[in-house]
Amino acid sequence: MKPLQRLHNLAHSFLFGSLIIFSVLLGSCSSIDAFEKNAEIPKHQWTYDFQPEVEFNITDTVSTYNVLVTLRHTDAYAYKNIWLFLSTRQPGDSTFQKERFELTLQDQEGKWIGTGMSDIWEVRYPLFNNIRFTRQGTYTIRLQQTMRDNPLLHVMNAGVRIEKAKS
Repeated sequence: MKPLQRLHNLAHSFLFGSLIIFSVLLGSCSSIDAFEKNAEIPKHQWTYDFQPEVEFNITDTVSTYNVLVTLRHTDAYAYKNIWLFLSTRQPGDSTFQKERFELTLQDQEGKWIGTGMSDIWEVRYPLFNNIRFTRQGTYTIRLQQTMRDNPLLHVMNAGVRIEKAKS
């Protein structure tokens, strides 16, 4: 075999082998164990009428899940907590079910809860642990701040994280 032909065959074999390895790795990652979506709060001023919605699809009704609210704020945020309406709509429903939640953002000593970098803080606040979604399909969660301030200043992002509970 000529050296040029041998080099061509070697390159072809390498490309084909790499493609197979990539396909196997991609296939092993097809099961998603977590979903997160965050909405940016315009100008870091969360008004009552800005109500971010998160949609996610559930196909596994056997596993249990944890549902968390994610919130990012600056250290200039004026309160130790935040009150939210969390409205949920299940597949096939036309209306939302609304619940009010308080998220604590500071500990007893006044230190921010969560992870911080410089003057920005992020908290993942667990709302429901080990719940089972009983219907397959698209679920919708809507977040609305219900504090006295409108707009509520220094809130950067709000969102939802859904993760499979560890067995």
